[in-house]
Amino acid sequence: MSAFDDLYAANATFAESFGASELTGRAARGLAVVTCMDSRIDPLGLLGLKPGDAKILRNAGARVTDDVLRTLVLAVYLLGVERVLVMPHTDCGMTKVTDADVHELTLAQGVDTRSLEFHTVPDQAAALRHDLTRIASTPFLPSDMPVAGAIYDVHTGRLSPYTG
Repeated sequence: MSAFDDLYAANATFAESFGASELTGRAARGLAVVTCMDSRIDPLGLLGLKPGDAKILRNAGARVTDDVLRTLVLAVYLLGVERVLVMPHTDCGMTKVTDADVHELTLAQGVDTRSLEFHTVPDQAAALRHDLTRIASTPFLPSDMPVAGAIYDVHTGRLSPYTG
């Protein structure tokens, strides 16, 4: 028995009624959402979207890393993205540790992660402000592209626009 058999079985059931074969891979609503990998977040559902509407970029802490910028460039120039929402959330694990904490935890398990940067979030508002500025000021994306931030509350389901 595989550790993934439950997923393969669920996919077989999903595929029986699959109806999204007409989607092209372009963001039908012109939207990219940068959000956290937290499993409490359903980005499509909470924004009233459906599959095919937006590009969803997820990582720990919803940080705008070099890889997120690279992906946004592809999304804008190849896949129809015209606006970006950066959406961190309340009760985020990345706000509860530092990079040093993570290095210490992994080292205790015999894994040296000091060559990795985890982009932990000591101040969520400052991190969001930094990430919005990073997108708005990069020379790789249109300078007039709408970029916004909002914090998702995992306990209420509400989205609060960031006003900086």
